Amino acid sequence: MNPRLFLIAALLSSAACSEASEMEETLGTSAEAGSTAGTPVPPPTAAGEGRAIVESNDDFEFEYSWPGEANSIPALASVLQSRADTARTELVEAAREDRAAAAEAGYPFRPHSFSGEWKVVADVPGWLSLSGTVSTYAGGAHPNTGFDSLLWDKSAGVARAPLDLFRSPQNFQNAIARRFCTMLDAERAERRGEPVDPDADDYFSACPGVEELTVLLGSSDGETFDRIGILVMPYVAGPYAEGSYEFDLPVDTALLDAVKPGYDKAFSLGPRN
Repeated sequence: MNPRLFLIAALLSSAACSEASEMEETLGTSAEAGSTAGTPVPPPTAAGEGRAIVESNDDFEFEYSWPGEANSIPALASVLQSRADTARTELVEAAREDRAAAAEAGYPFRPHSFSGEWKVVADVPGWLSLSGTVSTYAGGAHPNTGFDSLLWDKSAGVARAPLDLFRSPQNFQNAIARRFCTMLDAERAERRGEPVDPDADDYFSACPGVEELTVLLGSSDGETFDRIGILVMPYVAGPYAEGSYEFDLPVDTALLDAVKPGYDKAFSLGPRN
């Protein structure tokens, strides 16, 4: 399997073995995933009171948390609770299967783990932008780490992907490509100690497409989205040893032009660095 796709699949699957198509069920951000049909809606909580779930035993360690800003919105808290439940169920099943396989084959069982944490990126009128970090371990050589994002539409009461606010993923990619790829190559060159050849026949030298990135919508003024965060998981832009990459881009005119009609008032030009 392409190492990029492997870690993308591992990011949001609780046992680091689900297919990529299953990941949104754990921490996904589609509008459909924002539906709370069939899921009990928790009562409102006091402002600032987040939710943290911690469980540990001989088979697995499980942690899942989200901040008070998200927990104070019952429908959003319900979405996150549902994903926590899904992640735990998959972790339990994977650990049980691995323990049985270890006993049958005679090798030591290594406890599995899943840690998912949501944090606030921006809380602006009409929107709550969250970033998610996931770490999983399924008995292999090392844990896997990755990212996700969630955009809560306060007016509609649904979860959206940040890219839903743009004309298309390709429009968004075209708008950020020059700045993002230049910044990424400069950082990769620093970590590797040599320049990156974008024309090399090596995907660790290529600039990743938007489908391999995690996009965050941020704000410097608390009123509009004027900054874009780009998170790149290990195995996407470089080998595991290079770790992850994170970049912050002010919204420019190219990005404003890529915004879908109807969402333009949620954005503004970002401050220059």
